[in-house]
Amino acid sequence: MSKLGRILVVEDESIIARDIAMQLCDLGYAVLGPASSGEQAIAMANSLMPDLVLMDVHLAGHMDGIDAAQLIRTQYAVPSLFLSAFDGPDSLRRAKQCEPAGYLVKPFEDHQLRDAVATAFASLG
Repeated sequence: MSKLGRILVVEDESIIARDIAMQLCDLGYAVLGPASSGEQAIAMANSLMPDLVLMDVHLAGHMDGIDAAQLIRTQYAVPSLFLSAFDGPDSLRRAKQCEPAGYLVKPFEDHQLRDAVATAFASLG
């Protein structure tokens, strides 16, 4: 197991999910998933107990990433770092209510992902 932490990747675009997972693995994190829907993310959080969820805001299915992150935080006390191609005020306002570990706007550079994840883990104590 990784000494840096376990991250559940929730992204409904498989190419993006695979790229993020490879970046995180290269950084030394244990990558769980990917999950492609909010419902799948909740089930995986329950069974895998990640330290952090990297959550896309807009997901396929009936539940968006913000609603899934709120349930995961409430039920399992696992924070989320949001990813979104849309940084509109409504999404940001809703995301803030989940007390996220961070928010990255896609597309992002490798160093931005690295720094956001490192900062999220530092804030977890």
